[in-house]
Amino acid sequence: MVQNVAPMMVDLEQEDFNLLSGVEQGMRFSEWVQRGKLPDFSGLTAENVDYRLDRCLDRDLIQRKTIQYEGYKLTPEGYDALALHTFAERETVQGFGSSLGVGKESDVYEVQSYKPMALKYHREGYTNFREVMKERDYTSDRDHVSWLYTARKAAEREYERLETLYPDVSVPRPVDHNRHAIVMEKMEGVELARTRVEPEQVVGVLDLVLREMATAYDAGFVHADMSEYNVFLAESGVTVFDWPQAVPSSHENAREFLARDVDNIVGYFQRKYPSDVPDLDREGVVDALAASEFESVREHAA
Repeated sequence: MVQNVAPMMVDLEQEDFNLLSGVEQGMRFSEWVQRGKLPDFSGLTAENVDYRLDRCLDRDLIQRKTIQYEGYKLTPEGYDALALHTFAERETVQGFGSSLGVGKESDVYEVQSYKPMALKYHREGYTNFREVMKERDYTSDRDHVSWLYTARKAAEREYERLETLYPDVSVPRPVDHNRHAIVMEKMEGVELARTRVEPEQVVGVLDLVLREMATAYDAGFVHADMSEYNVFLAESGVTVFDWPQAVPSSHENAREFLARDVDNIVGYFQRKYPSDVPDLDREGVVDALAASEFESVREHAA
């Protein structure tokens, strides 16, 4: 876990990061990097490689295998260390804080910069590699695909989408990106799934979420994974997060994804607040969102 990585950063030396970067480079071509190739990949002498391997193994930043040949690969902690080192060099991150959330495809932590920020590590492909291979189109054009690659591509995609959507859409402000990690503005409020909205505010909150979806569509993207777990609710409004799987509005299946997002978020509100949310013409809601003509769910009561 990255909580174990942060304290050891002060003890790691530049040559340790050179070794980790060398393993990372080798993993572009194979899951396990042969020991004999590490001097070329890392720019270190063979003797220094031996020393750095022991240091990184002791800290669980790499793994070793000896079947067929002696090979090494990064652990998630090793990849985390490389990204965190880069953020520290850029002075994007100056301190590491507590966990803000751990999920199947990402871990999020509070970090210190000029103000508290959120550091998100993407984990796509590490625990659910086969599933990611099926669902993510950015893995289809490579002979060898590692979890490092899928996690990095997910982070790249999300960062690009946040840059496009912010500030017109209420998303976390993107600050910096490296490898599989993103630094972004820390969100205010509480996850929608973990709060209870007052009856007289239910329709208003649902309207806010749907309007953000409409603005995002107009800006060029469908979230494609909308749920009560991807919305933060605060006094100032709502924030929609987790955008790596978002598809362009021009995608041939964009309307299908938009309809699914509407079903997910409207269905959640109707299940949790059955007496406060009217039955809706969901197709009419989707049409209004896609045409940037959505005003309120009350217009679409069935």
